[in-house]
Amino acid sequence: MKPFIVVSDGFDNELFNELKKCDGLDVHPKSKVTQDELKTLLPKMNGLIIRSATKVDAALLELAPNLKLVIRAGEGTDNIDKVACAAKGVKVANTPGANSNSAAEHAIAIMFTLLRKTAWAHSSTKNGKWEKSAFEGNEVWKKKIGFVGFGKIGQIVAKRLSGFEPQVTFYDPMVETSPLGKKVSDMKEIFSNCDIITLHLPLIAPTKGIVNKELLGLMKKDAVLINASRGGIVNEEDLYVTLKEKKILGAAFDVFADEPLKTESKLFELDNLVMTPHLGASTCEAQFRVGEMAVHQIQEFFLNNKLLNEVKAK
Repeated sequence: MKPFIVVSDGFDNELFNELKKCDGLDVHPKSKVTQDELKTLLPKMNGLIIRSATKVDAALLELAPNLKLVIRAGEGTDNIDKVACAAKGVKVANTPGANSNSAAEHAIAIMFTLLRKTAWAHSSTKNGKWEKSAFEGNEVWKKKIGFVGFGKIGQIVAKRLSGFEPQVTFYDPMVETSPLGKKVSDMKEIFSNCDIITLHLPLIAPTKGIVNKELLGLMKKDAVLINASRGGIVNEEDLYVTLKEKKILGAAFDVFADEPLKTESKLFELDNLVMTPHLGASTCEAQFRVGEMAVHQIQEFFLNNKLLNEVKAK
């Protein structure tokens, strides 16, 4: 019997068709399924490719006794319970680096949207107004930009912004030196001194809620906070109070602690917060790259007994 493969959260059409044509695999004909549909497929599933919508937890694994491999078509695997997977003998893999450029570009996009107030200006102009004086913004040129987390994505952001001649500092215990900026040993230095603070951290136990009222309280009144990494690293209640009381100029977030963001969230009340629905990897180019890697990994695992890009529980 051929391994049964399910893609749950959408996929590049060309690559999905390529996957379906693979002689050694039985691929579910839909590249995006509802949660109810997914439950009906779990008992016979051997391989699962997900993005950020599907949560692979202990409850899902109980319904999938034949599951052997979960691939996150992306880099972050915080929506996969890797401890539960290990206990069930389910391997976990991701597609590292495939969407790094898109994530970096989106961080820059929301940074400029916030600083130049383009989202609000667009809405106003579309409504027939011409409120030029209402949308005075701020430049990036020669600003002090602080990076909390300076891995692959953070460094791409720094490279892309280099033409604006910023003063770059970064905090990252895993990166010793970089020609792209000056390392600091205390995160508080970033929050105290920088005009623009951009977060590029994974969501793991030590980073959960790490950006709280203490750090936010150190920010300058005209500073901004950018988060296109993981929502859970910021205490959203503390963020709400900070923005509501205009203690900082503003923030731009692509990610939130609970996604989709609930309609009753107080964050919707804020007029100094740019929000996008986790679009960091949502480009045609990135989705092709992650899909290409995922297809290759599925084929290597089930047809050649090779596990690529394994992510283990810590």
